[in-house]
Amino acid sequence: MNIDNVDEKRVHDIIIIGGGSAAIGCAIYAARFGMDLLVIGKMFGGMIATTHLVENYPGITSISGSELMEMFKQHMNSLDIPYIMDEIIKIRKSKKIFSLESLFKEYKAKTICIATGSERKKLNIPGEKEFEGRGVSYCATCDGPFFKNKIVCVIGGSDAAAKEALFLSQHAKKVYIIYRGKEIKAEPINKKRILENEKIEIIYNTEIVEIIGNSSVNSIKFKNGEKFPVDGVFVEIGSIPNSKIAIDLGVKVNNKNEIIINRRSETNIPGIYAAGDVADAPYKQAITGVAEGVIAAYSAFNYIKNNFSQ
Repeated sequence: MNIDNVDEKRVHDIIIIGGGSAAIGCAIYAARFGMDLLVIGKMFGGMIATTHLVENYPGITSISGSELMEMFKQHMNSLDIPYIMDEIIKIRKSKKIFSLESLFKEYKAKTICIATGSERKKLNIPGEKEFEGRGVSYCATCDGPFFKNKIVCVIGGSDAAAKEALFLSQHAKKVYIIYRGKEIKAEPINKKRILENEKIEIIYNTEIVEIIGNSSVNSIKFKNGEKFPVDGVFVEIGSIPNSKIAIDLGVKVNNKNEIIINRRSETNIPGIYAAGDVADAPYKQAITGVAEGVIAAYSAFNYIKNNFSQ
């Protein structure tokens, strides 16, 4: 959809902010309900599009994140769901109507689903910013092929970190998982794959304090002062919810800045819903995000039916 064709005076039933699985789940159901909807996202696909393998989505044994989101896109297209690549920077409410201000336009809606996802946490250590794109990466699927037959490390001990290491082992000659804890927290199946992979080695109880290099990364420094030679550093230490526009509007968040929702995906502000990684649900998975998005569409549909004359 061309952004220049958007009617700024038109009041949509729902505007869904985001481009990932939660946003698309909401959009598909809103379309099925016959709602006048618009999806606005900075990047289609969200974080899952950078995932190497998705093996826990019912009905699909194994698929890459990018392939899964391509299927989502095809489903959207079959329903003629309008998607605009833009960034919402402010939301205001006047009586019962919300105004959404973007970098380029202003949009209006009766309800909003915030499905803005999250962004990768940074290490915030010397060398990280300087070597980003020159050996420091936050996406193994995106950058792993550039490290063929090289030595790389993954910083973190989550299941996501384990998946990154497994993918990198297909390209690099050696992959180190560097974790400050005593035991990585990967799903049992991925932990088993890690332990059986001769290319992968885990270094426990170790913290990285500096990334070193010349034109590109050539080593890292540990907290004990030891320098460790690597060609690439892949950071996977969690994420931060993209909830600023919600906070500015007065939506309640928890101590992690995740938007607080109930089982109907409702926030404390009537007409505002949230779904996916930006919300406070404990499990951050594509399927749970989709479910929250679907529930948000149901809730928004009923809200409009009860609060706006037909």
